[in-house]
Amino acid sequence: MSIDPSATIHPSAVVAPGARVGAGARVGPFCVLGPEVELGPEVELISHVALAGRVSIGAGTRVWPFASLGHQPQDLKYRGEETRLVIGPRCMIREGVTMNPGTLGGGGLTQVGEGCLFMANAHVGHDCRVGDGVIVANSVALAGHVTVGDRAVLGGNAAVHQFCRIGRGAMIGGLTGVERDVIPFGSVTGDRARLAGLNLVGLKRMGAPRDEIHALRAAFREIFAEGSDAPLAERARAAAARHEGRALVAELVAFVLAESARGLCTPGGG
Repeated sequence: MSIDPSATIHPSAVVAPGARVGAGARVGPFCVLGPEVELGPEVELISHVALAGRVSIGAGTRVWPFASLGHQPQDLKYRGEETRLVIGPRCMIREGVTMNPGTLGGGGLTQVGEGCLFMANAHVGHDCRVGDGVIVANSVALAGHVTVGDRAVLGGNAAVHQFCRIGRGAMIGGLTGVERDVIPFGSVTGDRARLAGLNLVGLKRMGAPRDEIHALRAAFREIFAEGSDAPLAERARAAAARHEGRALVAELVAFVLAESARGLCTPGGG
């Protein structure tokens, strides 16, 4: 066991030999830390938090009661392999959140970036990759192998199918079932996700230049034009050529052209 002298451990907490607790960390009442758990400096476990397996939590992250982090993945193929859950600094993980470590078949790592907010009862499945500044609202479910880009926002009770990609700055509406990839800065909604347009509010909040936003809007219309017989990839390449030098357009086109296990969410829903 390695507990920094400046850390605070409540007498009712159970900290297994081998666990590491960083400077200024606070472990509240009735928390349980397994032998391979690592808490960075100033991490706070408020109470009744259960950490197991090879889980690492970055500096300044706060975890609310009844969160379960690092326990065995919900994958029938898992056979006890050494896999990890890594959570970045300055995250807020609210009541009842569950996060599973990776699996051997998915690379062995579930990773969460810095400055993320996971509201009550959200779930992050095995082998997910979540970027920085992501907001995950109440009861959102990320299935295994999901990738979420920086500063994406997922509304309450949304559910994301395994192997889907959520692009940077995307907005997922509440109660939306995401079965296909969502483009960067895309906005989707519906019982089964339909691409409704661009997350213009998010673009403005992130400080995107006005001319970049205008170019992205034009490229969006060109790529997802209704009634066009040209393949989507062909339309994307044409948009890239038409808006050469525009960073946001290049990011959108790269996402569209990248290999996908699920295909793209479009205005028609498929």
